Amino acid sequence: GRCRLLCKPSALAQHLVRSLGRSGVLWGGCWPWSCWPQLQLLQQLLQPPDPEPVVARELLQLPDAGLVALDWLVGPWGAAGGGGGISSPVLLLIPNAAGKVTGGLLQLGLRALERGFIPVIFNRRGHNGCPLTTPRLQPFGDPGDLRETVTYLRCRHPTASLLAVSEGSGSGLLLAYLGESGSSSRLAAAACLSPIFRGRDWFEAGMPWLYEWPLLLHLKQGLSRYAGSLAEAVDMDGLLGSRSLRELEESLFCRTRSRPTSWEVYWERNEPLRDADEAAVPVLCLCSADDPVRGPPARTLPMELFRSSPYFFLLLTPRGGHCGFPRRGPGRCWGHEAVLEYFRAMAEFLRTEERRKGLPRPR
Repeated sequence: GRCRLLCKPSALAQHLVRSLGRSGVLWGGCWPWSCWPQLQLLQQLLQPPDPEPVVARELLQLPDAGLVALDWLVGPWGAAGGGGGISSPVLLLIPNAAGKVTGGLLQLGLRALERGFIPVIFNRRGHNGCPLTTPRLQPFGDPGDLRETVTYLRCRHPTASLLAVSEGSGSGLLLAYLGESGSSSRLAAAACLSPIFRGRDWFEAGMPWLYEWPLLLHLKQGLSRYAGSLAEAVDMDGLLGSRSLRELEESLFCRTRSRPTSWEVYWERNEPLRDADEAAVPVLCLCSADDPVRGPPARTLPMELFRSSPYFFLLLTPRGGHCGFPRRGPGRCWGHEAVLEYFRAMAEFLRTEERRKGLPRPR
């Protein structure tokens, strides 16, 4: 209850309001910690999913010989292959910018698998055990590797709808991809859970230590494995001595040995919404007013974007923390149910429009 959908009026917006209201996913009940977003955040970061998913890893080689890892969720049952049939929708799950695959993201993948989706987690270069074969990591808003991944998924599942959902700071990558790709994104729809819209402001403002220090240690632990190969590109002593995520981001991408650049120029190239006006895919952004990581809504939510663009939808809830949206019962997160209902409503709307206009379904 008390959720608001902020968007430009359209037939799609009306259909989305009816679908979400009819499904009842926004009425999932309360949680005892609803007034304590910091505790929600701790629970979301530390609590593993139940049941534990079975994952099949695939390494995808990129044009510069770098690697990204695709983790296909095949369920807690040890089944071979993904869920659903050959034309089942493929759901690409994008973790936060630190590469931390949270229990919440895995839980979303399991819920999607139960509903006939084929969920796959995108792991950036050097993240989550993905080998680092080049002295280069992926900047905050550089969608090059994600574009190659989407192209591969389209080739592997040519008749399936491609969908994407991102979590937290990982939304910067998805939003940048949608803006840069425009109508050529090859995605049917996308969703962002507790997205970070303004990357530079977010790094400069800092975050609660409860969130920043675990992610900083997680990143340093992963990067220390590649100290030898990264030493030719960055100052590893300065990198591992970073005391904030901003210092680490500057060490990795601004103070490089071969192509140093300024903090200002870096964000000109990596702001998530730099090409938002070019986006041509419906995007649901699920945000909470009490998000302790993103910051106050008046300063961090681009309200004008949702008022002017027919493709951006903001589902704003008073409480929910950062990627938490807790509830009692199975699933524990009503945000996951809202995202899956959104994808279902999008598919239904597109089928209705195709029948109304007499358009052939794309092959």
